[in-house]
Amino acid sequence: MEDVCEGKEFSFPKEEEKVLELWESIDAFKTQLRRTEGNPEYIFYDGPPFATGLPHYGHILAGTIKDIVTRFQSMCGRHVTRRFGWDCHGLPVEYEIDTTHGIRSRQQVLDMGIGAYNGLCRAIVTTYVAEWERVITRTGRWIDFKDDYKTMDLKFMESVWWVFAQLFEKGLVYRSFKVMPYSTGLKTPLSNFEAGQNYKDVSDPAIMMSFPVDGDRDNAALVAWTTTPWTLPSNLALCVNANLVYVKVRDKVSGATYIVAETRFSQLPRAGTGPDGKSYELLEKMPGASLVGLKYIPLFDYFLESTTAFRVISDNYVTDDSGTGIVHCAPAFGEDDYRVCVASGIIRKDNDLIVAVDAEGCFTEKIVDFHGRFVKDADKDIINAIRVKGRLVSAGSITHSYPFCWRSETPLLYRAVPSWFVAVEKIKDQLLECNKQTYWVPDYVKEKRFHNWLENARDWAVSRSRFWGTPLPLWISEDGEEIVVIESIEKLEKLSGVKVTDLHRHNIDHITIPSNRGPEYGVLRRVEDVFDCWFESGSMPYAYLHYPFENVELFQKNFPGHFVAEGLDQTRGWFYTLMVLSTALFGKPAFRNLICNGLVLAEDGKKMSKRLKNYPSPMEVIGDYGADALRLYLINSPVVRAESLRFKKAGVYGVVKDVFLPWYNAYRFLVQNAKRLEVEGFAPFSPIDHAILQKSSNVLDQWINSATESLVSFVRQEMDAYRLYTVVPYLLKYIDNLTNIYVRFNRRRLKGRTGEDDCRMSLSTLYHVLLTTCITMAPFTPFFTEVLYQNLRKVSVGSLESVHYCSFPSTGGKREERIEQSVSRMMTVIDLARNIRERHNKPLKTPLKEMVVVHPDNGFLEDITGKLGEYVMEEINIKSVLPCNDPLKYASLRAEPDFSVLGKRLGKDMGIVAKKVKSMSQDDILAFEKSGEVSISGHCLKLTDIKVVREFKRPANVKDKEIDAAGDGDVLVILDLRPDESLFEAGVAREVVNRVQKLRKKAGLEPTDLVEVYYKSLDSDKNVLESILHSQDQYIRAALGSPLLQQTLAPPDAVVFCQEEFHGVCGMAFLISIAKPTVVVSDAVIPLCSGNKKHAEALQTYLSSRDLSNLKLEFQVGNGKIKIDCFEDYPLVDLELGRHVFLSVGDHYLATAH
Repeated sequence: MEDVCEGKEFSFPKEEEKVLELWESIDAFKTQLRRTEGNPEYIFYDGPPFATGLPHYGHILAGTIKDIVTRFQSMCGRHVTRRFGWDCHGLPVEYEIDTTHGIRSRQQVLDMGIGAYNGLCRAIVTTYVAEWERVITRTGRWIDFKDDYKTMDLKFMESVWWVFAQLFEKGLVYRSFKVMPYSTGLKTPLSNFEAGQNYKDVSDPAIMMSFPVDGDRDNAALVAWTTTPWTLPSNLALCVNANLVYVKVRDKVSGATYIVAETRFSQLPRAGTGPDGKSYELLEKMPGASLVGLKYIPLFDYFLESTTAFRVISDNYVTDDSGTGIVHCAPAFGEDDYRVCVASGIIRKDNDLIVAVDAEGCFTEKIVDFHGRFVKDADKDIINAIRVKGRLVSAGSITHSYPFCWRSETPLLYRAVPSWFVAVEKIKDQLLECNKQTYWVPDYVKEKRFHNWLENARDWAVSRSRFWGTPLPLWISEDGEEIVVIESIEKLEKLSGVKVTDLHRHNIDHITIPSNRGPEYGVLRRVEDVFDCWFESGSMPYAYLHYPFENVELFQKNFPGHFVAEGLDQTRGWFYTLMVLSTALFGKPAFRNLICNGLVLAEDGKKMSKRLKNYPSPMEVIGDYGADALRLYLINSPVVRAESLRFKKAGVYGVVKDVFLPWYNAYRFLVQNAKRLEVEGFAPFSPIDHAILQKSSNVLDQWINSATESLVSFVRQEMDAYRLYTVVPYLLKYIDNLTNIYVRFNRRRLKGRTGEDDCRMSLSTLYHVLLTTCITMAPFTPFFTEVLYQNLRKVSVGSLESVHYCSFPSTGGKREERIEQSVSRMMTVIDLARNIRERHNKPLKTPLKEMVVVHPDNGFLEDITGKLGEYVMEEINIKSVLPCNDPLKYASLRAEPDFSVLGKRLGKDMGIVAKKVKSMSQDDILAFEKSGEVSISGHCLKLTDIKVVREFKRPANVKDKEIDAAGDGDVLVILDLRPDESLFEAGVAREVVNRVQKLRKKAGLEPTDLVEVYYKSLDSDKNVLESILHSQDQYIRAALGSPLLQQTLAPPDAVVFCQEEFHGVCGMAFLISIAKPTVVVSDAVIPLCSGNKKHAEALQTYLSSRDLSNLKLEFQVGNGKIKIDCFEDYPLVDLELGRHVFLSVGDHYLATAH
């Protein structure tokens, strides 16, 4: 393995760029696909975005979710084709062209020519494709941009035709009028989904007008209220609620008589407190049903030719919470208006409806007084006209939420348009049943939001009167009696005799089909409409494969698809259209598994806005912290549970700091100590076989192997359940355990202080768990795991070229649940002991005599005082750990109900239960802890419902500063804080080691750098420090990896890296010097030189000038011996390491001191 830099010098973004180069050089994505070819397919549908804008955090979030799932499935042996898709048709594209070229009317497009217009649309569709590929690739997502699919491709469009033809043949297609949200800016209707995207608070007129009842004895007039005066010229009916009570009242001032709902009377001008007030006289009360059928005089005479209009009808959509309880109906401009007018026979569903407003939102010639005026601009004049007629009861304004076009920012009108519909309501029960067959994360979106949407599903208007889209494949005769639906290019060519190479309007609108009834009936021409682009994206599971014209077996074997993922807004968009079409076609859902994400908002909770610049660009964040950090930040947030995320750049840095740096440091520690073996003259590091590692007798080896098995098992379990958001917290805890337990507690073993074999065992264990972690986390952090893997694989025979070619780890290893639990409890014990030390200002460097651990589980007590004991004692700096299984010896127990948990559940019983819980005896509490539950007042309470508080019983005659305790759950730790002179020397040794370690760090030394450490007492009595350090020599050597030498042993020519004086350390002062190791030639060499001291001095000078690592290697090659024959005047000598030559003063000292 190659050396690695410090964490602070490791640039995550730059390393990711190198990984991208590696992937490109080995064609990693394609290679992975080839490696899994022939394996079971995993079908993933990628919802197509529009390429007319740049990718934002919403795209990156959804893309990350998709990438994680598909990478995981590939590692599990599935063949996962991933093709990027583009939504090419529809309003977003046309709007860009209209804006750029100043197109404001449909006629302008026709004058330009549909072919020229569509050519402009096609040209901009791929404007940002290169930028999309750059950003998506940089995020680490593997998806095929070369073999992508586009909704404007001939094959895709042909499959869309086939889908529509199937629906038509099943009787699920019909033509009718539908009142739809209409954008005058785009000159097209919008779906309800699109209309709901941009509501604004606006001020609109709010007026009441009178409609005199024909033949009423009191000359009464019905009073209606509206905020859309422009719809009044098209009024055809008035609607009441048959179940409401209405009143007829006379205005005492004007003499006018009005009919309104009783509960809405107060809305009349000068109404006062009621019909019996000063201004009005109550003439009559009547049920709403009695008004039905009354005829009235219309405001305008534009529709007098109708023989069925201008009468009162009823429906329950009329309420008494606003207006007058009487609603004016203009069926061409209101969805409910149209519905109730059809139901009441005012208009007929199958007849053409007169829509007196054109595509630009202007009145047609039918409305002679306002012809050519934009309807919203005509409101004031219409109100004046009503005033002149004496029909205006009141005029004011209202501020309310009103829909605007999400593209053009113009106010939407509701306008009846002739449309082709898919009869969704016919298959509603099937839709609900298909929804039950799907699995969603989170499930509440499926069970509530999506279920409710399906339950209230209405017929879907799939046609649009536009130009750039897939044309409807319907050819109709001039008399409307003959309809041919075309499901394929082949059929169109056969029926028309025309060669077809493109299906866009300008290439097929001219094609006619001869009538089957004979030439006298003329020809069939295509209807002008194109498909709603949602119909195209909903057809994607079939169209991207060109089904049923190609890939029949592939589709049929793997439908429904395995997985989709998009944002919450798609419950009414793509998820819905997928479900409708698949249910209608096959009686199945389109997908099996779905992850629904929420919205990514700016840090202030507002929508991310380019104009406001209230968020950092994705590439800026990736440039600062790397794509892996952004990926983990996004999936470790509420947004993966369909909730909103307030994006904070600092949160991405938090991932680097809390996840990647600790992970990297554990990896770096492995590499440093593996390299150290070579530096110290041992054989290069090669990991021990995993099967042998599983048999390690070291408890922490057993524990980390088991913890790694648990990690693998957990990630597989959660990924199988598509719960991505649970993985990062678990990984965080695992990395914390790896660095702060395994690496920290095993430093001596990993550094070789316990012998070479034990060192190789611990290094191999660390290697294995890091390698396994890399493979396990590769789907989540594809870059970082690749960086680590590429170095780790250098010492592994037969390793694969990329971590992403590896199979996901199996979980057949050994799980040691008891050890995992014991180590977890050990950390609780250590944390409790640290807390006690902190409370009493006893630093860890101060050794303490004794700690008692109280716990009812004898197995745990055996572990904590046995195989885990040395780690506890070293970490807490304690001399002995005593077990105690009697929970009452050192503590009294008290039970407290958890009000936050029980409050809602128990309701009024809470008080009684709380009282009984608090009165539980010691024996009751112990029995409760043992069984895990207790029944109180008919309620079964679990361990999570009751807090057991352990109150320390301090022994008699002992102060709180001498012995103290801390508890957590069923563990109690008691620490003896009394000073003990016998521990003083150990404390001094720890302080000295601490100063040496800090000085090494200050000098910028790496752990693998070999140095000599010298000390010199600065006290008057130098023997005190020397005596203490001599007595603690074993501990010091284990901690430093070399002996602490007296300054007097330092050679005169020693190269000192750094030195520092320390004062007031346990009442002592000393100097520490860190120097380069010096080769020592012993007196034993003199006989080899025939007593010639000059020869011996020459050898010392020569060997001291040699590079230490090369000299060590020579001795290693010569089995501890080398020959020196480089002096002309002196004979050849054979030198033996450890007898004639020592590679450091420390080695010489240890050899001669014992």
